[in-house]
Formats: sequence, structure tokens, C-alpha cells
Amino acid sequence: MKIGIFGGTFNPPHLGHLAAARAAIDALELDRLYLVPAAIPPHKELPEGTPAPEHRLAMTAKLAGALLLPNVAEVSPMELERPGKSYTADTLEQLHKQIPGAELWLLIGRDMFLTLDQWYHAADVMAQAGICAFGRSVEDSQEDFAPYLEFLEESFPDAQVEIIDVPGLVDISSTRLRELLAKGEGAEYLHLSVYGYILMNRLYGTHADLKHLDIPELRACSYSMVLEKRVRHIRGTEEEAVRLARRWGADETMARRAGILHDCTKYLELEEQLELCEKYGVELDELEHQAVKLLHSKTGACIAKHVFGEPEEVYQAIFWHTTAKADMTTLEKILYVADYMEPNRTFEGVERLRELAYRDLDAALLLGVETTIQEMKDRRRPVHTNTLQAQTWLKEHGVTVER
Repeated sequence: MKIGIFGGTFNPPHLGHLAAARAAIDALELDRLYLVPAAIPPHKELPEGTPAPEHRLAMTAKLAGALLLPNVAEVSPMELERPGKSYTADTLEQLHKQIPGAELWLLIGRDMFLTLDQWYHAADVMAQAGICAFGRSVEDSQEDFAPYLEFLEESFPDAQVEIIDVPGLVDISSTRLRELLAKGEGAEYLHLSVYGYILMNRLYGTHADLKHLDIPELRACSYSMVLEKRVRHIRGTEEEAVRLARRWGADETMARRAGILHDCTKYLELEEQLELCEKYGVELDELEHQAVKLLHSKTGACIAKHVFGEPEEVYQAIFWHTTAKADMTTLEKILYVADYMEPNRTFEGVERLRELAYRDLDAALLLGVETTIQEMKDRRRPVHTNTLQAQTWLKEHGVTVER
């Protein structure tokens, strides 16, 4: 197994780190890449205002998730959990014990590469792992590495070194990025979920008013609350909701904001969902106390209202986007249907639903409700009473779906 180790303070992790990680995975054909935030870096002190270790770990985990390679890239807390300074030699030794026989590769930027011979137990580092070095700025080139590479080959004849190019290199230092964030700038150098995490936790001197966020900031915060694989669906639902709002005369901004936030609590466990429902006074029936999939619409609505200051119309649209209900508003119908048939959905019958949504919104809603009812019956699972009531109400008001 070929394993890459990408260490650093990740303070914060930014798009430059992401580009380097992606380039190394491709160039070295890595089976696994560990991103390893340092607890106490040996070569420098952490600057004042550095977030707590758990924040740096969480941000780095989001960066790993951004690679969309869950079986390859992951964050490791090994240096944060190990007391004392975070020496690379110790990390490599620990990995060799954990994964005997693995081929290790250490990823380092040009600035650290040019001091490699001065590292703690440098010979051990190069004996335990290959070195994969890359430029950190647009000025760095392969030729810049040549003199030091020649020195290493003479001083450490057994060292294995690869110099790689990083396509899409993002030229920003963490120091400069922290300065920009403190001034309300720098978002363009961060993956959206990392930026959202920073805003949500008010790191690096940011002071976002979560109840008055503009659309890009709201999007970043929403994405920071979910797994990366969910982002495509959320963005698709947002875009579809806006198109439907335009078609049916609903408020496009409310539709957009509802789409952005509708799945923000999707990945909370049952206990966490129940705690939020209790906190915000949401009454649950017997089925909802057991079925976690029914709860994210309710807790997501509460977060939208109480954390992000969204109006009642957005709250209600998110609240009912999973089960539907009798006598829904236009915005509620739009979010339900948009969530069901956004562009990334691929189930049988989705094209019919998409065509119907722009011709007869009520018929599209009924088709979605009846599809859900049939799916639950096929899986021998209970259908929520609000879904059945939605079906009954629509039929009683003359809504039909052509068979």
C-alpha cells in the first residue's frame, strides 16, 4: 500500500493545500493520503489567535472531504493526540507500526523541503519515507529545487525524492490568509465548507452576523454543516427551487435560501436530532421519534429560523420538504418538488416529474407524494400520516396525475 502523509499546521487549510493533495494523489498514485495537523510544530510557534486543535482538525477534515475520495483521503489526529512537539520522524515511525509494509511518501512544500537536512532525525525521515516536494508559489519551478536536490543526493544517498508540479496552484500563505480573514476578505482562497466553518465558529477574527448573511456566506455555512457528497444535491435543489419560483410567481430569494438550508442537519444522528427538536419545541409523533430520516426537515427549519434568522415562509418550506402536508403554500410545494427532482436525481420517472413541475405544480406534488408512498410500501415501511394527508387533500381538490 502506498500512503502519503501531508502534515502542517493547517492554520487554516486552504485551496493551495487542496491542489497539492490532489496533485500528489495523482502523481504518486497513492492508495491513501493522511492529512495530519500538527499539535506543536517543531520549526515555529503557533501564532496568537490560532484556533483550538479540534477546530484545525475539523477544518482539515473538510478539506479532505473536498477531494471527494473518501476511501483515499482522510484527516488523522495522530499528532494532535501525541504529547510534545510534532516531529515527522515520530509520525512516520508510528505509521510503520500501524501499517507494516506500507510505502510511505511525505508531502512537503518547497520552503520546508529546502531545510530537510536540518530536521529532527533527518536521516530517519528519509529512510522511512520517500519525499514528494512541490512548489508553494507561482514563482517556484523545477529548476529551483535542483541545487538542493543534488545536495540531498550526496548527503543522503538512499533518499528517494520526487518533485511534482501542482496544476491550479493557489499562491497564498496561511499568514497572509489569516490577515485577510480578519479584515473580512480572503474567502476566494478557501474551500466553501472551510470558509463556512470559520464563519460559523468566528475564527481568525471573523465576526459574521449569522442572521444577516448574504447568499455566498449562507451557502458556505450550509455546506460546512454537511458531508461534501451532499453539496451537489443542495446546489441542485437551490437552483431548481429558483427556477420553479420564477415559473410559479413565488419569491425567488426565499426559494433560494430555503434550497440552500434545506438539508443543513441531514447528517446529525438521531439523538442530536431529538435534542434539537426538544430545544426548539418541535412536537414529534411516535414514528418521528424513531425515524431519523424524517427529522432533518424539522431541525433544519429550526436552524434556518433561529440560527440564520430566516422568515416564517422559509421555515415552513424546509419543515415540510420531506413529508409534505395538506394545503401547502406555493413555496412549500416548490421546495418539496425541487428537492425531489433536482438535476442530480436519476431515479426512474424523474423526467416525467420534471416535465410536470413546469406544467402543473400540484400534479407534480401529487406525483412526488404518491411515489414516496409506493416506495415506502415496497420497502414495507410506515408512511407518515402527513404524507397520506397531502395525497388526500390534493385528490379532494381535483388534482390528478395522468397514468
